[in-house]
Amino acid sequence: MEQTKRVTWLRQNTSLESLSEEALEAIAAAIQSETIQGNRRLVLEDTRPEALYILYSGHLESYQTSKAGAANAFSLLPGSILHLKELLLDQPVERTVITLDDCTLWMIPRPEFLAIAQQFAEINQVFSRQLATELDQISAQLEYERERQTALRPYLVPKVKRGVVGTSRYAVRLRQEIRKASQDRKSVLVFGEPGLGKDNATALVHFGSKFRHEPMIKINCDTLQASGAELFGRAGGKLGLIEWLGEGTLLLNNIQELAPGLQEKLVTLLETGTYIPVGREGEPPPAPRQCHARIVLTSEKVLPLLERKGLVGHIIRVPPLRVRKADIAAQIEYYLSLFCRARGMPKPKVSPEALRRLQGYDFPGNLTELESLVERAILQANGAAELTEEVFWSASTRGRRFRINLLNNYPKLRQFLRSPWYPDRVNYGFTLGVFAIVVAVLMLGPQSRDSNFALNLFWAWWWPLILVAFPFVGRLWCSVCPFMIYGELAQKLSLWLFPRQLQSWPRQQAEKVGGWFLFGMFSLILIWEELWHLEDTAYLSGCLLLLITAGAVIFSLLFERRFWCRYLCPIGGMNGLFAKLSMTELRAQQGICSATCTTYQCYKGGPQKGEGQETGGCPLYSHPAQLEDNRDCVLCMTCLKACPHRSVEFNLRPPAIELWTTHVPTYYEVCLLFLLFGAVFLHRLPEIEQQFGWNLHLDHFGFHVVASLFALLIPGAIVLATYPLLGLLNPSVKPRPFLELAYGYLPLVLGANLAHYLRLGLTEAGRIVPVTFATFGFSATNLPIAVAHPAVISFLQAITLIASFWLSVILLQKIAHQPFRNLLPQYLTMIVLSSFLWQIIVGW
Repeated sequence: MEQTKRVTWLRQNTSLESLSEEALEAIAAAIQSETIQGNRRLVLEDTRPEALYILYSGHLESYQTSKAGAANAFSLLPGSILHLKELLLDQPVERTVITLDDCTLWMIPRPEFLAIAQQFAEINQVFSRQLATELDQISAQLEYERERQTALRPYLVPKVKRGVVGTSRYAVRLRQEIRKASQDRKSVLVFGEPGLGKDNATALVHFGSKFRHEPMIKINCDTLQASGAELFGRAGGKLGLIEWLGEGTLLLNNIQELAPGLQEKLVTLLETGTYIPVGREGEPPPAPRQCHARIVLTSEKVLPLLERKGLVGHIIRVPPLRVRKADIAAQIEYYLSLFCRARGMPKPKVSPEALRRLQGYDFPGNLTELESLVERAILQANGAAELTEEVFWSASTRGRRFRINLLNNYPKLRQFLRSPWYPDRVNYGFTLGVFAIVVAVLMLGPQSRDSNFALNLFWAWWWPLILVAFPFVGRLWCSVCPFMIYGELAQKLSLWLFPRQLQSWPRQQAEKVGGWFLFGMFSLILIWEELWHLEDTAYLSGCLLLLITAGAVIFSLLFERRFWCRYLCPIGGMNGLFAKLSMTELRAQQGICSATCTTYQCYKGGPQKGEGQETGGCPLYSHPAQLEDNRDCVLCMTCLKACPHRSVEFNLRPPAIELWTTHVPTYYEVCLLFLLFGAVFLHRLPEIEQQFGWNLHLDHFGFHVVASLFALLIPGAIVLATYPLLGLLNPSVKPRPFLELAYGYLPLVLGANLAHYLRLGLTEAGRIVPVTFATFGFSATNLPIAVAHPAVISFLQAITLIASFWLSVILLQKIAHQPFRNLLPQYLTMIVLSSFLWQIIVGW
């Protein structure tokens, strides 16, 4: 009875149904049933089969191995017959067979089966028919594969170009995201700027998955037909690429260029995994088809259609090269190896200076640009053993154009600025004592300027010289400023006597209020100076210096570093404003800082590291790589001393270039600017009376106060009143905000103040020797003096006003970026104010 059931099962479920009853009974009689657990190997390829196997229940997998791994794997269902051909032809097994789950196998040992086959010749006939069927299937499969390869070949991605080069945290994270995406079949979006090799990242996903032996094709979205027939096929006609692809990977490159009509079809494909072939007009739409391919996308910008939650399984953001500066060295080494191996030439080295230059460049073209840069450098070097800075001539950024690093051109200057002399020994060995002497002489010595050398130094020397210095060295005075030297000294002594933690800076409040505080302080100083004649009264000038010093000391006892200098000092506010006009700047190469620096000692301070010296960090909490405004740097060179990577630069640059490039305007600075403009009119109130015949009653305190306030406010009020006229000349063009245009008056303000103080500088400064003798009670007769002729003084004042006027015109034009006629009201305002200054200063 058992044998009868086996015969019936063999006839109904196997390819042996055409055998005679006797042959099936002989086979059934020889069967030995065996149960094998799942995940066990039944037979190994390239070995002789020991038996004929018939799968009664369970599932098997058959595959053929290759150098790349398992290939052509397929499952076997109940009724499958194994090794019929191999036993009849006496051949080794071609495929390895394993059990996928618990299986029941009917086994006929090799000798018994061969005896049955010899007895029943019809078994060979069954094999022949089976072999003919297999050959037909193989021919059909080969024809299908030929058509498939023909269809896919123009789009095929044969291999991965390269892996992810580098060891930065960005490179590590990118590798992790690619590895995670390769573990499943979810769709992938690779997002990033041009030139990052996003298509290569998708190839890494595909070839890192278990479907790596399936084809991967790349389609540029800007070349796709608007109908999508190339991709989805036509109903009843030509198959689409998705159908030919099977279980491969479809890369849609630059999805942002996809035709609008195809975007919704792509969304449907990603959401449901189905697509609809392009139908014919007048016919019902075709039925949806299942997509077995994996969809990967690349894009250079975020698209609304891809922002739907869950639409894309994995989103990989490829970081731009400008944030991966730490990987530039590795990328260069990779490209050098690649090019030199291809050309059969020795690989050159890259000089440290060239590497720093490349790391300081932002690479808008990313990896593509770096690759072409390296290749061009190799060709230009012409077999040299080292690639120097010169062969990477194109690696420069817009922000670094027209800069000359003075520290590279003058090594002695770098050596001095990194020495203990600058500024510490200068400050504590000279400035500290001299300032104390100056204040003592002001408070205790003679009170007039012609008999007190300290008063002469302050008004006839310091003011003209510092105004002349701003266009050249910016805020350099602040590095040797005596106010903060005493503040730092008080800070150190108090911490030694009373160890404690100084308060951190209240940055947000200081950014909002600090500028207005120093504006108010400067206003009071100007009013005080005018009403009480500080320039002619020694002890009052000494009180002014002591008050500013007291502010520096008090805030140094409360807050860490130079909080007073950064936010509150009125003199520092003026210095920071005029420093914007400087032709020099301190900056750092951002690429080097982000690529090689992990300690930020220039900002935070720290111990000695390499050539970097031990420092307490930037006193103004400014990182040199982030500096975009001379206002925030006092040129103390702490960062230059601390940096072990030679990143810090002291550049010669176009004057005031930041005002039309990186500058961020503020209201308090504009108010301070016009306050300093009004200060010239304030100092010249007697000349205004004399020149125009006005009686301002300056001998009356109340009228003097009112006149002083008007003098301070009128220049800014005139400029502000003429601003609305800009929109009348050309209503179609919206003028730049007044907050930005106001900085165009900065050269005129500086020139007006300098022209005012030239009189003191060219007359009384040259009397310093007799004044010094008079200070200590000695006779000042027959001592040398150096005084300019009044005509020379007037000429220099006139030249200063003319030059500053035209520099303001040029600067305003640069800031506005508009035609000359659109700014005509502002230029006319400059002419009016300059003419008025000419009358009260030059007097011609």
